[in-house]
Amino acid sequence: FDATENKESHSYWSSDSMLLHTHRDSDLSMRTLSTPSPALILPPHLHPLSPLLPLSAPFNSSSSTSSSETVAMVHATSPPPFFSATHSRRRATREHHQGASVPIDLLPDQIFLDVFARLPTNQLCRCARVCRRWYNLAWDPRLWRSIRLTGDVLHVDRALRVLTRRLCQDTPNVCLMLETLVASGCRRLTDRGLLTVAQCCPELRRLEVAGCYNVSNDAVFEVVSRCPNLEHLDVSGCCKVTCISLTREVSLKLSPMHGQQISIRYLDMTDCLALEDEGLHTIAAHCTQLTHLYLRRCMRLTDEGLRYLVIYCPAVRELSVSDCRYVSDFGLREIAKLEGRLRYLSVAHCGKITDVGVRYVAKYCSRLRYLNARGCEGLTDHGLEYLAKSCPKLKSLDIGKCPLVSDAGLELLALNCFNLKRLSLKSCESITGRGLQVVAANCFDLQLLNVQDCDAPLDALRFVKRHCKRCVIEHTNPAFF
Repeated sequence: FDATENKESHSYWSSDSMLLHTHRDSDLSMRTLSTPSPALILPPHLHPLSPLLPLSAPFNSSSSTSSSETVAMVHATSPPPFFSATHSRRRATREHHQGASVPIDLLPDQIFLDVFARLPTNQLCRCARVCRRWYNLAWDPRLWRSIRLTGDVLHVDRALRVLTRRLCQDTPNVCLMLETLVASGCRRLTDRGLLTVAQCCPELRRLEVAGCYNVSNDAVFEVVSRCPNLEHLDVSGCCKVTCISLTREVSLKLSPMHGQQISIRYLDMTDCLALEDEGLHTIAAHCTQLTHLYLRRCMRLTDEGLRYLVIYCPAVRELSVSDCRYVSDFGLREIAKLEGRLRYLSVAHCGKITDVGVRYVAKYCSRLRYLNARGCEGLTDHGLEYLAKSCPKLKSLDIGKCPLVSDAGLELLALNCFNLKRLSLKSCESITGRGLQVVAANCFDLQLLNVQDCDAPLDALRFVKRHCKRCVIEHTNPAFF
């Protein structure tokens, strides 16, 4: 409509629904109008839902050449279907914006907390932006015992600064609820982010920063020194980390006895390529409570470093020195001093290990449950014999790529280790169907058998499948399925 339209008649139009009837050459045309709220435009003595009210006013249309009469009617009770649907949608939208409750708002707080507890940190932060109630629930201290951040592009330092600042509102400058921080794979994490955590989170118990290659010794030292309850530390792939120790300032404040009492029990330094014997010596001297230590592919370590480890950390139960090419039988002799406490040992691809070292371990570590000697080409049937007779509770054994192991050693193993559940013989060229049948006939609880690239005939594989019902067989025989 033109702006010159009669304002007096325009002020009486309804906002919700109306019919515009125009008489022209006995034809009837209907048009819809959108107007302001009736509460704002109706006269004070008229109610928006008053009975049908006829109004007359002149109407000028640019598309009409003859005069016409316009009648506007405000419907009080039952508008036409089109306007009824439009009215319902507008009313629903208006009520929603006015804070009307929706079904999800009827849920109790505990249900929301249970749902929020299963969300990663970034999703939890998004939920806090929905409404005030969600904001208060999302920042419940019980939901912030752990922070888990992922992503290569995430600005982790800034995220940690913002999160710790928010979590410190109730207890200024200190966050007492945070116990776990997982930022593995966040390559943009630097020492600055870890320093923030070290300064604000003294109750931290678990820290995982695997693959964060910008993290160095300085930040790790600060975390270890300021978080006395830290028990689990994963710095695998952090190539700048060469040691785990207290800061110099903290060491000077403590006596030599107390300076060694770092609470770390689980330490993973896989792929920390700069770690040497001296660094391992320092770690062992400060982390005397270690029970799980993983040093995979720390290629600079030698038997001397293992000697320090056994001296200071007698409680080690799981140890991995896989791909540490300088570890030899002398190193296994030192490891054997752990005796009955050792349950897990991995010396995969340590080419200097032979039957002599395995004999030391088998003789003194009778409670061994897991042994990975894959790629130890010096291992023969004699080594398996020592192992079978001294470690009858062995459950998992990997002797893949040991070409000198044959059916004879496999038979001795099967006749003594009845609890064997996982056995890998991958690329053991001397193994035949006879050895596999002996294993299947004695190790009924076998759950995994790897015979890839072995000379395993079809009938032997079927025999294993028939006797070991739950066994998964990994093979390269196209005729067996």
